[in-house]
This record gives sequence, C-alpha cells and structure tokens, in this order.
Amino acid sequence: MLTSSTLFILLVMAYGLAIIAGGIFVLDSERRQALQNRIQRAGNWMLTMFCGIGDGVQRTSGSTGRMLLESFRRPLVFILHHRLHAAASMGLLALPIILVLFFLSSRSLPGYQEMPQTTDPVVLALLRGEQLAPPPPMPPEAFITPEVAAIRQDLGGASREWLALDADFRQRLLIVFQLMEKKGYPMALLEGYRSPERQTYLASLGPQVTNAGAFQSYHQFGLAADSAFVRNDKLVISEKDPWAMQGYRLYGELAESVGLVWGGRWKMMDFGHVELRRQGTIQRK
Repeated sequence: MLTSSTLFILLVMAYGLAIIAGGIFVLDSERRQALQNRIQRAGNWMLTMFCGIGDGVQRTSGSTGRMLLESFRRPLVFILHHRLHAAASMGLLALPIILVLFFLSSRSLPGYQEMPQTTDPVVLALLRGEQLAPPPPMPPEAFITPEVAAIRQDLGGASREWLALDADFRQRLLIVFQLMEKKGYPMALLEGYRSPERQTYLASLGPQVTNAGAFQSYHQFGLAADSAFVRNDKLVISEKDPWAMQGYRLYGELAESVGLVWGGRWKMMDFGHVELRRQGTIQRK
C-alpha cells in the first residue's frame, strides 16, 4: 500500500518528467540535439565510472550503455512524434495545480482563522508579542448608574471576565484597548462571555436589544465583546456624545485592523460591539 510520502514522491517525479518533456518541446532542433548529445555523454561517463576499468568490462558497459540509451531514445522519439498529445497530457497534469492556486487566491482554507489585514508595524508587533494584561476593572456600581441604565439595561448581570473570552480574541481586543488608551480613549469591557440563558433573556426584550437567540451570538463562545469609553472615572456609552462618536470611529478602525468585525457597520449599528468570526461556530436561524 502506498503511503502518503511515497505518493508525494511519485507525484513530484511525474511532474518533474512532465516539466522536462515540456522543456524539450520548446527547444529548437539544434539545441535539442545538443541536449541529447550531453545526455549521451553523461550516460557514457556514468557507465564508465560504475562499471569499472578493463576491456572486457568496458565492452559490457558499452553494450549496457547502448541498451540504456536505446531505452531512453524510443520514448523520446515517440513523444516528439506526438507533440500535441504530450502537450495535452502536460496540460492535464498542470490543471489541478492551476485550479488550487486560483481558488486559494480568493479563499482561506477551512479551519484556519482569518488573519488581520494590516501593515501597521505597531499592530503587527503587538500581535506577535507577549500576552497583554487586561486593564484594572471598574467598580461594579459604575455599570448600574442611572445614566448607564438609560442606555444599556441589565449590565449588572453581565460577565466582564477577560479569562472567559477566547484567547486569540482576548489578545486582539486588548491590543485595541491599548492603542485606544494611547490615543486618549481609555476603555472598559461592558460584557464579554454571555450564557445561553442570558442571551435568550436579552432576545426576549425585543429587536432593539438583540435579534440573536441562544447560540446565535458569538458572545456564547467568548468571541464577542461590548465596550465603552471611560472619562473622568465614568462610563461614556452614547454615540450622541461627539467625543464618544469620534472614539467609536477610531475603535472600529483599529478593531478591523487586527481582524475583528465591528458592529458599527451593521444595519442596526452597535458601535461598542466587536467579534471574531469563525466559520461554523454559531447556529443560523
């Protein structure tokens, strides 16, 4: 039974022969004859080296060399006389590689996460660097003030545990938080992981809160988070504040630069929401 490594070697050899044959076809008659002469001389030299020295041995090696050259000559003559068929065969050999390269240019392989499309050296360095630490948590009462409750209800029962988030998503979000703070926008996590029961409850409050039921949100998998800004030790959530709106635009830009999806581009805009999408994670309705 052929192993995967043996099959790979055989395929490489087959493609190598196809490439050599294709190279012979594109040569003119003079260069093709010169190549054949070189191959013949190389064959004679190798036979002389391996068959030993002596007249009797040389006669034997000469006979063997002629047999080997004849065995190579016949297929070459056949190929040269059937160029169109050989060219079509090489095209069929090359077709799988061409198709794979074509489809891989526009699609990512299943099972692999999308990598951030950014050339920012700071962002790339952070992504490749050490794991960042979450910012100090705000006191619980900061999330249940009348000003906050008027915009976001039931934040008192929301999870703000950074360790409950997916490790890759957590690192990307912390990078965004760090960059935002350097630009004068310190941020706080409003809600990260969300249990299926809480998701069902929030969906029951109506579409103005969420349209996603249990296991239809990336929150259930630790791949989504809602965040807001901190100004004078207080949460600033509403985009009606010009300072906050400017911050949300910057937040969305930085989040997208590290491969996250920003809710500010949705039809039902959610400026503080970001998520890391993975194929096959959530259930569709």
